[in-house]
Amino acid sequence: MTVTLKDFYADWCGPCKTQDPILEDLEEEWGDVEFEKINVDEEQDVANEYQVRSLPTLIIENDDGIVERFVGVTQADDIDDALQQASA
Repeated sequence: MTVTLKDFYADWCGPCKTQDPILEDLEEEWGDVEFEKINVDEEQDVANEYQVRSLPTLIIENDDGIVERFVGVTQADDIDDALQQASA
């Protein structure tokens, strides 16, 4: 099962900077999860495809599709739970 966490962000987004260290910690814990940072200014087509309207938006996917979507700064526990669900 492939699990991916897509982190939609922009350089001008203050809350995204709050989200970054939370994701960096999780990335160390979840070695088998692919963490993708997507700059919405540079990759608008991807942001549109996922209907990203607010930043930061985190989308957790597995082989079956989107498992969870978080909008706004999300705490590690919530992301952790969703990653466990996606990996199950």
